[in-house]
Amino acid sequence: MTPPGSEGDGSPWWRSGVLYQVYPRSFADSDGDGTGDLPGIIDHLDYLRWLGVDGVWLSPVTASPNADWGYDVADYLVVDPDLGTSEDVDRLVAEAGRRGIRVVMDLVPNHTSDRHPWFLDARSSTTARHRQWYVWADPKPDGSPPNNWVSSFGGPAWTLDPVTGQYYLHNHLREQPDLNWWNEEVVEEFDRVMTHWFGRGIAGFRIDVCNMIVKDALLRDNPTATDADPFDVQLLGQRPVYNGNRPEVHDVIRRWRALADRFPGRVLMGETPVEAAGDLAAYYGRGDDELHLAFNFPFISAPLEAGAMRSIVEDVERHLPPGAWPAWIGSNHDMSRLATRWAEGDRAKAKVAVVMLLGLRGTPVLYQGDEIGLADVEVPRERLRDPLGVAYWPADAVAQHPRRGVHRGRGRALAAPRRRGRVQRRGPAGGPGLHPVADPRPDRPAPIATGPRHRPLPVAGGESGDLGLGPGGSHRGGGQPDRRRRRGGRGLRHGAARLGPWPRRRRGRRCRAPVGLGGGGGGAGNALRRRGSSRGRRPGDVGSRCSPRPPGSGRATWRTLGRRPR
Repeated sequence: MTPPGSEGDGSPWWRSGVLYQVYPRSFADSDGDGTGDLPGIIDHLDYLRWLGVDGVWLSPVTASPNADWGYDVADYLVVDPDLGTSEDVDRLVAEAGRRGIRVVMDLVPNHTSDRHPWFLDARSSTTARHRQWYVWADPKPDGSPPNNWVSSFGGPAWTLDPVTGQYYLHNHLREQPDLNWWNEEVVEEFDRVMTHWFGRGIAGFRIDVCNMIVKDALLRDNPTATDADPFDVQLLGQRPVYNGNRPEVHDVIRRWRALADRFPGRVLMGETPVEAAGDLAAYYGRGDDELHLAFNFPFISAPLEAGAMRSIVEDVERHLPPGAWPAWIGSNHDMSRLATRWAEGDRAKAKVAVVMLLGLRGTPVLYQGDEIGLADVEVPRERLRDPLGVAYWPADAVAQHPRRGVHRGRGRALAAPRRRGRVQRRGPAGGPGLHPVADPRPDRPAPIATGPRHRPLPVAGGESGDLGLGPGGSHRGGGQPDRRRRRGGRGLRHGAARLGPWPRRRRGRRCRAPVGLGGGGGGAGNALRRRGSSRGRRPGDVGSRCSPRPPGSGRATWRTLGRRPR
């Protein structure tokens, strides 16, 4: 069993690793009840090991009435019975550890469910034991809410409690009352929650909306949005100045970091939806005292164009404090899938997008199905279950403000990282990654160089721009690219690693990807275990029409990306 510590060279495992987000309800169903579960994840750990995953980030598995599908927590220490038991978590940690995979959990500290015992007590009386654990305020003289804050789901962020006559704050659904992080008892309680899961072997936490947990103590009105603000800010009509991103939030994160550092190898990843690179960098603190990884939302929202992404990467690298390590993400439960949003259904662009994530200096975070090019599908309104998807219907609004659980398409296989090798971890942490070194020119690919030698290697990137890869050999750098031409295409030529054009596969050699990954409901687990045909099998299963290299026999370097592994 591999403990959640460091790699052999002493560097943290997450710096040289690939993280993979699993949405348990739609990943794999072990018992055929139509809901994915923890045993289903355990059943497919061998696939994740073969893929080269180093850490699995689980979307919430704690008890919830599911007004927001796990992000409304009713008990932080109990596993939702729809997904499994605490013993299943222990077994998942142990089985994953035997395969060299760590398990990271989602932590939701900004709010609870309105059915959490804390809130049920809090709303019972103004003098209740847990009353001050939440944000309460008196109405204005005319009976209206205390200020102008709005919920991310639309409408006021305040709901009047008829029993006590005060409003309670909810930055999201009214079923998700916000906790009061000015209250020391709340702070201490979450110390216990984190310690509990660390003690069970959890390797870290992805912290939900960690930039919003502390609110302005004076409850001042937010300023009105302007045309210069991002779309989601304009959609809400105000800039979240006082109901989020408060300077005091860094005190809380530093406290969490100090706690995590008491457990070797733990990682704190933050959901940090901020626009400015300087604001993002602030969540790293000095580089060693706040978050280990902060998610970059301008990057995930940018078009798949060399100029746009180069600008964001350079801006982030300029602002990061010494020792800080970036994270790059292309899809997640809140966003449209990269195969649709970035690649617009073009398989070649989807390959480039995944390879880019694997190659940039930093830690890549893949969402289940990214590795097989899983795309969005249109979900009829009557079948929508995601509250934000319903709130921002019709589809054109949803596309601009996507949310978890809406997109559940089955995609064609993404051949580059999966058929030709694993998404495998990179070279030594801190080693060369992909770095932009020049502005793109219309008559040539944009060069991106790595290491001490800046000899650009062109890589075809699609109509909107070209992405170039420097002289590093693997997707984290190191080695030299294979100079042999790939059979049947122009993948590698004269020392250049060229992503595309990709030749069509010959009939009879198609490697079917597991269609259950990222799919909905009961089909997820069943498709992966189907015995009647190769559809939905893991490569290597008996009867499969193609077999990968055995686990551990190869890495997804430009060699394996450029030619079929032998």
